[in-house]
Amino acid sequence: MARASLKRALMASALLSISACGTTSGGGSAPTPAPLLPLQLLLAPATNVAPQVSPDGRWISFLRPVNGAMNLFVAPADSIGAARAVTTRTGRGLQPFDVSGNVLYRWTPDSRRLLFPQDANGDEKWNLHVVDIASREERNLTPIAGKEVSFLAFDASDPNLAAIAVKDRSPYFPDLYRLNLTTGERTLLLRNDRMLAIIPDHTLRPRVGLTIAPDGTLDLYRLTSAGEWTMLWDIGPDDAPAINATAYLQAWGVDRENRHLFLFDTEGRDLTALMALDMETGKRRVLAESAESDIAGVLYHPSTHALQAFATMWTRTAWHAVDASIAPDLARLAAVDRGDLKVLSRSADLSRWVVQYMRSDAPIAYYLYDRPSGRATPLFVGTPALADLALSPLHPYEVTTPDGLRFVSYYLLPPSSDRDGDGIPNTPQPTVVLVHGGPSDERAQWAYGPFVHWLANRGYTVLYVNYRGSAGFGKTFMNAQNMEWGGKMHDDVVQQVEWAIARRIAAPGRVAIMGGSYGGYEVLVAMTMTPERFACGIDLVGPSNLERFMPHWNVDRMAAVVGDPRTPEGRAFLRSRSPINFAANTRHPVLIGQGSNDSRVPKYQSDTVVTAMQRAGVPVVYAVYGDEGHGLLRPANTFSFWAIGEQFLARCLGGRAAAMGNAFDGSSVAIEAGIDYIPGLAAALKERK
Repeated sequence: MARASLKRALMASALLSISACGTTSGGGSAPTPAPLLPLQLLLAPATNVAPQVSPDGRWISFLRPVNGAMNLFVAPADSIGAARAVTTRTGRGLQPFDVSGNVLYRWTPDSRRLLFPQDANGDEKWNLHVVDIASREERNLTPIAGKEVSFLAFDASDPNLAAIAVKDRSPYFPDLYRLNLTTGERTLLLRNDRMLAIIPDHTLRPRVGLTIAPDGTLDLYRLTSAGEWTMLWDIGPDDAPAINATAYLQAWGVDRENRHLFLFDTEGRDLTALMALDMETGKRRVLAESAESDIAGVLYHPSTHALQAFATMWTRTAWHAVDASIAPDLARLAAVDRGDLKVLSRSADLSRWVVQYMRSDAPIAYYLYDRPSGRATPLFVGTPALADLALSPLHPYEVTTPDGLRFVSYYLLPPSSDRDGDGIPNTPQPTVVLVHGGPSDERAQWAYGPFVHWLANRGYTVLYVNYRGSAGFGKTFMNAQNMEWGGKMHDDVVQQVEWAIARRIAAPGRVAIMGGSYGGYEVLVAMTMTPERFACGIDLVGPSNLERFMPHWNVDRMAAVVGDPRTPEGRAFLRSRSPINFAANTRHPVLIGQGSNDSRVPKYQSDTVVTAMQRAGVPVVYAVYGDEGHGLLRPANTFSFWAIGEQFLARCLGGRAAAMGNAFDGSSVAIEAGIDYIPGLAAALKERK
């Protein structure tokens, strides 16, 4: 979740230094404005996303929209053009990624089926489905209404069996089951009334459990052969975020012998190291570490489960081989494309790899790498319609805060605004600050982002900001967020705005702020607690009341990071950091979007702050989606909200906006406040089909 903070007057001056990426020079003539590209082009769902190679190397799977709904496709690995759909979803479709960006579906070990989760209109009550790629026969393996089911592991000796976690008796403590992938039969492995998470080994035996103590300490336990939990490792509150990073980066691993658990650790160090933890004795040894940044990704052998490589990321991603046998492969792949490499999946024998290249100024490119020949063959790009557009690159810049924290953020300029190519626009530009969600499992990074290019095409500079608590910058930086929601986290954002104004990148008085989830919270903080700082704000599914928020948070972890809702002092502190209590101070327009089925930030969080802002006499536009959850997944809903958003920004900052036209066709949007603030909105909604 995105969080924000109160304003402290900071002077940017020499506190930030900039390192710009190269740009092309436009010469000395007056710039020609870039064509106004359709919203539906710039923000369209990727045509191809999340490719995976089957364990036997014969097939490539990926997701592609059919009539606007994401569905699974499968193609022979040597004939991607022969892909066919194996699911027939409509409406909201299948969700390709979880909230941390991890692919949600997977191949079964026999390479005959795909296993994927499905919820109900964004409520995150997942059931597990399986589809046979030959017959396209699909089955819901866990038809448990209103309960959360998650995949844990496949049985190494039987590809038809898997371990799953089911929160059927408690919303906090999952029970473990063995699941038959053909019949759907579930066999109880462990009835659990204590552990927040449980890790099985390759035989599906539950091995390690995790709890959080009231002081934020994270405890790992091992399950003995007698069925008792005994302490394995006591992890202090300052080092607990490393375990969270292990989870959201999917870095958990168990070795072939089922003896060691692989996970991140920061005990005695600031940057994460990957450790091997003996699940019997608790002894640990370092497998990988870096002096540059936290570990940003790991690569385990798909059959032996041994660590082969790890990634780091300061401004860009770099891979480091641990297993010398794949060092030539990583070097060869690094030379294929100018983008940052990521290995998405590999066949069981390592003969075939699916990789992606992330650029900041072009859609993601996917390749199939044939290891025996050393050849990388293009599969497709994520959004072919955007492949030939002239898009602006991201520029990284380094930030040093008044209390000595160092990190990286990025900015992007409108096309043709920087004629001499020095990374500074010829004149200061209206600017949108884009705040990522999370915050602790996300960061702004050098990547292709449809939203930044949409904003740039409309004539805005985009500050894509990190702040204390963003992932990847070390333990001290991560823990500096503690008790700073609505405090120094917001100061970090404001400091970067002041730097951009001082560098003549951003135009004074013409800066907006936009974000979702935690980023939406930061928007509300900015607009209510520093009401004169930003000209307007756009909040999507951001919480306004920290006293009542956090249905997905463990209360002990919340108490350590945000504030303790169980004590009078803690509740008073949370009130002091809740935008709802400062809404009367709002001075400038706000656009708020909300999904009715949001289980992370319930709708009342937006309802109440909208009402409070209306009482303050401030223009607030409130768009509600009855068929969405924590974010907008249906393309028609995405188009409708940002069609409103660009009209909102044009009125606020003076940028460009396309006519709304048919942007509302197929959308469920209901405008619960402020319809008259957006010229033509009421009329466009009446014409909706």
